[in-house]
Amino acid sequence: MVFLEVKGLSSKYSSSNGPVYAVDDVDFLLDDKESLGIAGESACGKSTLGLSLIRMLSGGKTQGEISFEGESLLKINESEFDEKYRWKKISMIFQGAMNSLDPVFTIDEQFIEILKQHKFEGDSKKIILDAINSVSLNEHVLKKYPHELSGGMKQRVIIAMALLLKPKFVIADEPTTALDVLIQAQIVNLLKNLKKGGMSFMLITHDLAVLSEIADKIGIMYGGQMIEFGSSPDIYKNPKHPYTQGLLESIPTLKGGPPKYIKGIPPSLLEPPTECRFIDRCPKVFDKCKKLPPKFKTDSGYVRCWLYEDK
Repeated sequence: MVFLEVKGLSSKYSSSNGPVYAVDDVDFLLDDKESLGIAGESACGKSTLGLSLIRMLSGGKTQGEISFEGESLLKINESEFDEKYRWKKISMIFQGAMNSLDPVFTIDEQFIEILKQHKFEGDSKKIILDAINSVSLNEHVLKKYPHELSGGMKQRVIIAMALLLKPKFVIADEPTTALDVLIQAQIVNLLKNLKKGGMSFMLITHDLAVLSEIADKIGIMYGGQMIEFGSSPDIYKNPKHPYTQGLLESIPTLKGGPPKYIKGIPPSLLEPPTECRFIDRCPKVFDKCKKLPPKFKTDSGYVRCWLYEDK
């Protein structure tokens, strides 16, 4: 069944220089127990997409359609969404564990605050211990302050907070950023185990290697748009958009030569171009690229590129 369906999702922020069109006309489908990976350069709209799905876009406005288990999430009011969905069915692992924990409260107190916020009426101690155990942490961390924990432990605490009310869908925004290689591997293994347990994820990251281990479907974002979407095997084995191809060629490999890089800079989201947003950096540009491409169907998704108009 269709677990999560997003159609024409657009989000913009207000700024002193005018509106910032951070997410523009994004579509994707996710089935039950599937995981979605979102990749792209910094400031391409990845985090804004995640915040839009959980309706926590501060200073911004979201339009379009978000259907979760058949319910239209943008048509219900804020109090109903908070009561029925936020953290209960959809939660988020925010980027940067160092900034997400309050330094003047113990970990236990911060878990309890979440339960109070969402009016949990069950056994608080048991559900907190279940969350802590699910990320392989000892209950002794509950009496500690954030500064007493290592970076990896803080990240696990943040993940445990997102899992506290046993949601069906978790948005993970750069959960391995700023961690050393060993801790990154531990977090990736943790996400794999949670996936095996039937949880659905949207994993936002710059690391395409991490996505290859976890994601069933992948969306590549550029300039606020999802320029390619498809199954993980299709994206890695047969990337279609020149930007996707460039991203994959930038990954160092043992067999190949030095990694390549994509020349130029992304477009401004204050005034998004009316032509293909990759036109200034694309090695395959031709005349038709002067118009913004629609979504052309592929075997497992779609691609925004005029090269595939007749395919």
